[in-house]
Amino acid sequence: MVVSQNSSQRRPAVWHEANRSYLIDCLSQLRQQLEHKAERAIAPPKPDQSWPLPLLLLQTHAQASQQVLHRAIAQGSALKKLCQRLRLNPFEVNVLLLCAGVELEATWGPLCAAAQADPQRPYPTFGLALALFPQAHWSALTPDAPLRRWQLIRLNPEQPLTSSPLRIDERILHYLLGLSYLDETLANRVQPVTLKPELVPSHRVIADQVTQLWQGRPSSDGYPAIQLCGPDRAGKQAIAAATCQQLGWRLYSLSTFLLPSQSQELQRFIQRWQREALLTRSALLIDDDGTTPDGNNHTQATLTHALESITGPVFVSSRDRRSPGHRVVITFEIGSPTSQEQRLLWQASLGNTANQLNGYIDALVSQFDLTAPTVAAIGHSVGQSSAEGNGSGTAVPGDRLKQQLWEACRSQARPKMEDLAQPIVSRAHWDDLVLPTEQKLVLKDIAAHVRQRATVYDLWGFGGDTGRGLGISALFAGASGTGKTMAAEVLALELQLDLYRIDLSAVVSKYIGETEKNLRRVFDAAEMGGAILLFDEADALFGKRSEVKDSHDRHANIEVSYLLQRMEAYRGLAILTTNLKDALDQAFLRRLRFTVRFPFPDATQRAEIWRRVFPTTVPTEGLKPEKLARLNVAGGNIRNIALNAAFLAADAGESVEMKHLLEASRSEYIKLEKPLIDAEIKGWLSSGVKGKVKSEKS
Repeated sequence: MVVSQNSSQRRPAVWHEANRSYLIDCLSQLRQQLEHKAERAIAPPKPDQSWPLPLLLLQTHAQASQQVLHRAIAQGSALKKLCQRLRLNPFEVNVLLLCAGVELEATWGPLCAAAQADPQRPYPTFGLALALFPQAHWSALTPDAPLRRWQLIRLNPEQPLTSSPLRIDERILHYLLGLSYLDETLANRVQPVTLKPELVPSHRVIADQVTQLWQGRPSSDGYPAIQLCGPDRAGKQAIAAATCQQLGWRLYSLSTFLLPSQSQELQRFIQRWQREALLTRSALLIDDDGTTPDGNNHTQATLTHALESITGPVFVSSRDRRSPGHRVVITFEIGSPTSQEQRLLWQASLGNTANQLNGYIDALVSQFDLTAPTVAAIGHSVGQSSAEGNGSGTAVPGDRLKQQLWEACRSQARPKMEDLAQPIVSRAHWDDLVLPTEQKLVLKDIAAHVRQRATVYDLWGFGGDTGRGLGISALFAGASGTGKTMAAEVLALELQLDLYRIDLSAVVSKYIGETEKNLRRVFDAAEMGGAILLFDEADALFGKRSEVKDSHDRHANIEVSYLLQRMEAYRGLAILTTNLKDALDQAFLRRLRFTVRFPFPDATQRAEIWRRVFPTTVPTEGLKPEKLARLNVAGGNIRNIALNAAFLAADAGESVEMKHLLEASRSEYIKLEKPLIDAEIKGWLSSGVKGKVKSEKS
């Protein structure tokens, strides 16, 4: 093993030595021609005595080592690679070497001046090259010829073509010297992808297919662009990296946000990238995952232009399919690792720790749709924590280990949709929910469906092969304040999942197609962690629209169908709430798995709500739940009254009493725009207290 490592370490040094020797040999022979021209001492050499061109097998001279030159030719010098990949002919190679010599040795400048019989021209020109080299031809000077097309040399556009100073591009000079260096036009935009591509089997199949598409294709024919679509950003990058690894190419990534916006700057970037791709055998991964399909039109137009112009190998990574334009684009849908692949990833990342979980991995796989790197990171972190124990030298108990894994997955999968939804912190328990027994049983059934989806769908086979109809959807119908949001909180706390409220009245747009885009963003963002989605004000979208009278009705039906379709496929729980259940079309309601009607609480239920509304730490005195229950309000209003009364009591330095609740009730009824009748507050206060309250108000 030691010999092998030393050998691999010496190999780059050997190549650099051979490459440098090869370049020096070429330059030394070209210098001789330049000296002869400058001195005008001898006639041009006869054809059979002329020095071999760099594209041919060089004869060694006295100072060159046969072995070193042999290695240079066998391994491929930078000069030979450049000539072959950019298709330079012998005359163009000589022009390039002439420019390189001036940069590398100070004495070349005076030689150029002498060769041109002009001390004011200590630099190479096209005129000098045309006079100096055999096989010279004017076509090498055209903008489409390699020297200018690939910007290998620079000239002054304000001077005549044949007398303008020529300078070799700095990147090309470094390349000839064997130095790895990115042109400054690219360095601030593209980044090398250095990850080790460890692919799950389903992704490996796609990488192999892309490799077959690109393998053996001449670069002159162009490559079909590869579009990788789907939410698994890490998986798409790994597929691109694995493809390039198999082809022996380098891979660089570029965000669409970093594409130049100005036309001239964009064209310069494209030209420099194409040159780099040819010289270093590189592919470009354009990362478009940060934009939405309805994103910046200018950015998308720039991306389309770049794809049309770059003929080399290009990947495009995006969540959704993009318009291909005129270029051939082959699209692959990249899904997350399959359930079985995720199980294997968990077992591999947790190692021996997995034995303590007793099948708990299935619950993780069922709830969370994580990428391979995320599973590996969580498994390694939690597994290491378990191996180290809990500080007392004993292993972490299985239940605690499960909790650590669940919370780590929940944190990693937490959706980023702050502009689309409002997160709700769940604090309500089953005991806080005052509902008839029938409704509570349905809610517990919903929780059971979410918990046991892995067993029923995967282990017992109810999931089938289509993946349709596996989402768990529910409709919570009832008047405002009857406990719909609290019930969602109870479910979220019970299932240890995040809860997000989405206001459908804000999501629905009057512009055709915008509502579906907004809904897609919500579900795509939440998919990884299976968060509970609470769609408020469902009647803003769901109405009795089965009778299509015009295009607006037809489009409204499309919006509803799209929402139901996403709910049916969503791996988590999606809840719709409405105050007007009767306004919803029955055809739509049949597609929902659960319907829970939240009735207006009766007097007995209102009394129970009053008993539970105050935290145990609140000082109370003389409260009468049965009398308070006469207030004909829902649970949400009861909480408002209790909260306002607590503030009144705290401000007075007193315990919460019936008098505070009376004043708070009056304020709440004013807000509800309904009268507070005497029958509702009869017997709340003694006559002495009533008089005191009235005098205080007067």
